[in-house]
Amino acid sequence: MAWLLLILAGLFEVAFTTSLKLANNFTNFKWSVAFFISISLSFYLLNQAIKTIPMGTAYAVWTGIGAAGTVLVGIFFFQEPSNWLRIGFLMLLIGSIIGLKAVA
Repeated sequence: MAWLLLILAGLFEVAFTTSLKLANNFTNFKWSVAFFISISLSFYLLNQAIKTIPMGTAYAVWTGIGAAGTVLVGIFFFQEPSNWLRIGFLMLLIGSIIGLKAVA
């Protein structure tokens, strides 16, 4: 259950970073509210997960999911670059997250 909470926390991290971009320096009310809801849920779920999962592992996985997810959102929705080096490092990050899960 803790791993599910951690994955959800990571997905809400992707939501809050995406909402932050769309909030346009907090001038867009709807996306600003989405940002504050998403960041609150992300931290709450992370806090619940670290009751069971080692803190260092949980934090690394949480930030990894957030970073990888945010890169993918940037590529697919904001036309950010997707060259082979960027994709290669993204795969390395995902592999590291899987490795942390495997040894925890």
